[in-house]
Amino acid sequence: MMLERVVFVHGSGLFGAAAWPKQHGLSLSFDCLYVRRHGFSATEDPLPTDHVRDQAIIADALGTGGHVVAHSQGAVAAMMLAVEQPDLVHSLTLVEPACFSLTAELPATAAHIALLTPLFADRHAMSDEEFLQEFVRRVSAPDAGTSPTSDTGRHAARLRLQSPPWEAPLTIVPGVRTLVLTGGWEPLYEEVAEYLAATGAVHRLAPGGHRPHDSPEGDALIRGFLRTGSA
Repeated sequence: MMLERVVFVHGSGLFGAAAWPKQHGLSLSFDCLYVRRHGFSATEDPLPTDHVRDQAIIADALGTGGHVVAHSQGAVAAMMLAVEQPDLVHSLTLVEPACFSLTAELPATAAHIALLTPLFADRHAMSDEEFLQEFVRRVSAPDAGTSPTSDTGRHAARLRLQSPPWEAPLTIVPGVRTLVLTGGWEPLYEEVAEYLAATGAVHRLAPGGHRPHDSPEGDALIRGFLRTGSA
């Protein structure tokens, strides 16, 4: 019997299978693939954000179709693919989704954009390390401060090359069964979750800050949604 495909899409910190340590056991019930987004490598130089390439990576991993589980900035390309190819994406699980283009005019997101826009405008005049330090200083973002390897320099370079998520060409919500999982720690992500819930998504909270999928509660919610379609 063929197992259903589940594609896991990481955020801006840990990538590949390392980004989903608590979900590895799902491979007993599903055909799980842990992709690396464009420009994320432990050995090659970082590259700028490419939403089209990220969509292609996810679509290629899905094959004839399956479920997508995406974290933070990885949720942007996942949603864009679901908008363009809804028949390919059987369900979406979005963990702390950084889909700020959808909520750019709402209070928490607008404040976040106002805080970081000057930093992104000046990033080409800054070193990678300067950008990383200033980014972490301005935003309580554990994902941004966690290097996927011990190579902090490569992580800093990659972060500086990422385009602001509020500039992503994502303006509509796909008509795909969706679970939104947040940690309840940051109004910015709760605002996105509430917006998506208003369009039909199921919103659940679990402990764990920006990585609620690492908690037993968050992992259970993901597993339950994949298996039964409810959480």
